[in-house]
Amino acid sequence: MSARARSIGGGTCFVIGEVALTHDGSLGLAHAFVDAIADAGADAVKFQTHIAAAESTPDEPFRVTFSHQDSSRYAYWQRTAFTEDEWRTLAEHCRDREVLFLSSPFSIEAVDLLERLGQSVWKIASGEVGNTLLLDRVMATGKPVILSSGVSPLAELDAAVARVKGAGNQVGVLQCTTAYPCPPERIGVNLIPDFRARYECWVGLSDHSATIYPGLAAATIGIDILEVHATLSREMFGPDVLASVTTAELRQLVDGVRFIERMKTHPVDKDTAAATAAPLRNIFTRSIVARAALPVGTVLTDADLAVKKPGTGLPAGRLPDVLGRTLRRAVTADQQIREADLEPRPQ
Repeated sequence: MSARARSIGGGTCFVIGEVALTHDGSLGLAHAFVDAIADAGADAVKFQTHIAAAESTPDEPFRVTFSHQDSSRYAYWQRTAFTEDEWRTLAEHCRDREVLFLSSPFSIEAVDLLERLGQSVWKIASGEVGNTLLLDRVMATGKPVILSSGVSPLAELDAAVARVKGAGNQVGVLQCTTAYPCPPERIGVNLIPDFRARYECWVGLSDHSATIYPGLAAATIGIDILEVHATLSREMFGPDVLASVTTAELRQLVDGVRFIERMKTHPVDKDTAAATAAPLRNIFTRSIVARAALPVGTVLTDADLAVKKPGTGLPAGRLPDVLGRTLRRAVTADQQIREADLEPRPQ
């Protein structure tokens, strides 16, 4: 697995930029997505491989009616499909850009095609988690399997994870809510640590909120995988655009995840941090000073003293200790009061 020396479970979050079918059947646009997602710093570019005759019937309804040229979802799968040679160019382009090529298969035939291309990890879409025929085929490759949990109750998810583990494959589970776009009340980041404890495997988030916020929140919890839909522009055509971040936002998301990871791996000791900040402390804190010129012998009161920057003299917190003391030498206005300026307090 290449992907810029980052691997799933390698201690940092593996970020997947999901194209799905937002290329709308244009091979050139699909290649543009590879470059844009790679430039955004993601670790993988993911597509979906639909072979209409192998996965669907002409009666399959649209999830959302969006197309002015496709009479059915079946026709949409047909129009937007790539040939095996075209898929190969995308896989090679990903390798050239040092990002992992991924595509979710939606049929046994799609698995076979992607296996011929050398796909090294399988991402199973939400609706396929209960498809044991598909699961068994991908498990037969011996490669890791990532399950998206969007439409699965726990019982179905438990069975799928057990099936994959039983075959000896590595497995990951992504919290996912099947809503496009997904509102904050339904993101479900609370389930991520539950999945880690329940399944003892890779965990992560497949986010459809069209924002960078859930991914950043999940990174603070600690995730192995983050998947987000990406679009070149919110004005693009396609059913997934409304649930996508732009590639510019993806760059922000990746940078934010890496920032959070660095924070989490560098715990701060407060006393050490304060010592390091000593030069700034002298600038920002305050010292006890004379409000006006004071002669020798003055018994200091509140009216005689103030606290002002910089903090290079007696600290402001010493003020109660200074009150009532007698000056042993004269001081000028705004002069810092030093211990040497004061008579010892009578015992």
